[in-house]
Amino acid sequence: MKTRTEKDSLGEIGVPVDAYYGIQTARAMDNFPISGITARPAYLEATIHIKKAAAVVNSGLGLLDQKIAGAIMKAADEVLAGNLREWFVVDIYQAGAGTSHNMNVNEVLANRAIEILGGKKGEYTLVHPNDHVNMSQSTNDVCPTAIRIGALLESQALLDGLDELADVFEQKAAEFDTVVKSGRTHLMDAVPVRLGQEFGAYAASINKHKTALGYALESLKELGIGGTAAGTGLNAHPEYRRRMVQQLTTQIGMEFRMAENYFEAMQSLRPMVGCSSALRNCAQDLSRIANDIRLLGSGPRTGLAEIQLPPVQPGSSIMPGKVNPSMAEMVNMVCYQVIGLDTAITLCAQAGQLELNVMMPLVAYDLLHAIGILARAVTQFSRRCIAGITANEERCRLYAENSTSIVTVLNPHIGYAAAAEIAKEYMATGKSIREVVLEKGLLTKEQLDRVFDLRKMTEPGIYV
Repeated sequence: MKTRTEKDSLGEIGVPVDAYYGIQTARAMDNFPISGITARPAYLEATIHIKKAAAVVNSGLGLLDQKIAGAIMKAADEVLAGNLREWFVVDIYQAGAGTSHNMNVNEVLANRAIEILGGKKGEYTLVHPNDHVNMSQSTNDVCPTAIRIGALLESQALLDGLDELADVFEQKAAEFDTVVKSGRTHLMDAVPVRLGQEFGAYAASINKHKTALGYALESLKELGIGGTAAGTGLNAHPEYRRRMVQQLTTQIGMEFRMAENYFEAMQSLRPMVGCSSALRNCAQDLSRIANDIRLLGSGPRTGLAEIQLPPVQPGSSIMPGKVNPSMAEMVNMVCYQVIGLDTAITLCAQAGQLELNVMMPLVAYDLLHAIGILARAVTQFSRRCIAGITANEERCRLYAENSTSIVTVLNPHIGYAAAAEIAKEYMATGKSIREVVLEKGLLTKEQLDRVFDLRKMTEPGIYV
């Protein structure tokens, strides 16, 4: 392998001659061959946006030569268009603040900018990774800003997916509104409900989580870029902070705002934890719903079988004809992963000291990973499972009519104790509840006809 020699404060090493990265990236590759996992695309793109914006702002402030700034901006645009991605190679498990990631980006942009200006990779007198690409910046303000922006970029697909899932649940709620079934509490027979009411509750839950996530994401729009190394803004122009927020707003199309306190913005990962917490809360409810779907669709002969799930793949390598609730099972696993990632993010956030949190690379990956997998999971769940669910109306009606708990409707007429005796006799004799009530002379047939209207039992009221 042909190499070019590069030098830093620790000495000289060889870098592959064709590589767009430089010596600091090469050192990171040697130091951190941990997982083979590199930065999430949205995190990389957010970092590139920051570099491009800094070139624009520093040029406008007269601090960066316009030709150099133009070359950096063009290189950044090429990466944002999908080029040169193979050169961002640093493992996510790296030096804590994210210096290796930041320098990987600086070096790739610098070397591409050098080529744009007619030079060869490694000719840093033309464009320097630190002096030019990283001008007015520090890893310490770039990385927390990139996490915020990356999460916002990644989250739109999740918001859209939650919208779609809630809409599909609402459609099913309307479709199943006439299907009366037995409710269940403690997994035991309970008073009748409508299948549409169950699905309507799922829709409401998803909508509320989307709203909560939206609030959490809003806090990510407060940016601490311009705090440089410790929050003081050392080596940055006094106008740099304001102009950077304006430039990023224009570039990305999101309404960012300056940090209220730049020290807090660099010390605390509170907004990331808030976002992760919203994801965790959504995941626990989504997993609960997926469990309900699996239970309602269990069978087809020995389970509840109140609904039929669309078959998406064979369910067994040995049992012919078996079909499993595969999409709901996938959702469960994704939700468990999101909850686990939230735990890691929380631990990382509390592990910062004084002016900096040194666990940011893991937060960057885990937060964006959680958003990404949850987004794809809810989309697949809504399209390949929920949208194709049908109701087994006959099974639902049979369960509702035979549920012991329909005696609850007798409470206002004969009292709880007498109703409990009716339930016991019903279970012991096999007689219908109607037969038991009529034999005891507690109500007339006409009264029973009015009282035992299953549909009415699914709405508020006392029927006489």
